[in-house]
Amino acid sequence: MSRKPRIHYPDAVYHVILRGNAGEQIFFEDRDRYRFYLLLQYAAEAYRCRIHAFCLMSNHLHLVIQVEAVPLTRIMQNISQRYTQWINRMRSRTGHVFQGRYKALLVDADAYLLELVRYVHLNPVRAGAAQTAADYPWTGHRGYLGNECLPWLTSDLVLSMLSPNGARARSAYAAFVQEGLGGGRRDAFHRGTGEGRILGDDAFVDDVLDRVNQRQGSAYTLDKVVDMVCAHYRLSSAVLSLPGKARPMAKARALAAAIVQASPHLRLTDLATVLERDLSALGKAAQRLTCEENARELVEQLVDELSSS
Repeated sequence: MSRKPRIHYPDAVYHVILRGNAGEQIFFEDRDRYRFYLLLQYAAEAYRCRIHAFCLMSNHLHLVIQVEAVPLTRIMQNISQRYTQWINRMRSRTGHVFQGRYKALLVDADAYLLELVRYVHLNPVRAGAAQTAADYPWTGHRGYLGNECLPWLTSDLVLSMLSPNGARARSAYAAFVQEGLGGGRRDAFHRGTGEGRILGDDAFVDDVLDRVNQRQGSAYTLDKVVDMVCAHYRLSSAVLSLPGKARPMAKARALAAAIVQASPHLRLTDLATVLERDLSALGKAAQRLTCEENARELVEQLVDELSSS
């Protein structure tokens, strides 16, 4: 739980990569991909995010997504949980579909969005799954060309970078993608240029980190963590200090401990004092919790919400 929380601010653009658990398949047939389309449409409508590009491969996927008020963590948690439920139900199975924490790279859209969209849409070509971008049906490429109706795909921003005229923009986009054929893997689109989670020049990285530092200058307190956890479980904060291991109080204490462990400015020792609990017991409870399915995503979501509040 020592990873840094996601960077969030309205209009932030991310390159998201989500892989199958242990490299296994995540899409087994066309109806799975169409189901994922529905989840993307729901996310775009419910969270007012914009999906600028996507690529669904058999064992991983790419998204270029721009958020507003709702953090990326919450959006991806909703998509991954609902898709996991779908696959497990359709295939009469249990367990994880996706491999732990997704990769999310914050991107300087002014400098990289156009190239990143091309890079994502050409992923099947680089992987040997298609000869051209148009040959592979499960990306946003055909939507950009106007050959497929994907109402949840936002293409206007990228196309406007090429021409103010719609037809000319689509033609320029097709030529731009064609020029990218034969291009190899771009490490910068996977690892970034700053802190391993930001893609941009030094000025962009500094600006992003300044935004984060300004929010964290008045970092959330231990009391806020306890209040948020109690709200999540619909409990009174007073009950967390009561003796016993009954649920959901024990679960709430474990979640609070996991959040504190993920927060560099907070100490588990202080939480143990507030909750009148043994320090090692809280640490073990947090460790057990984060081994549960979707628990890490929940911790990240709450940390993001605390950081941006």
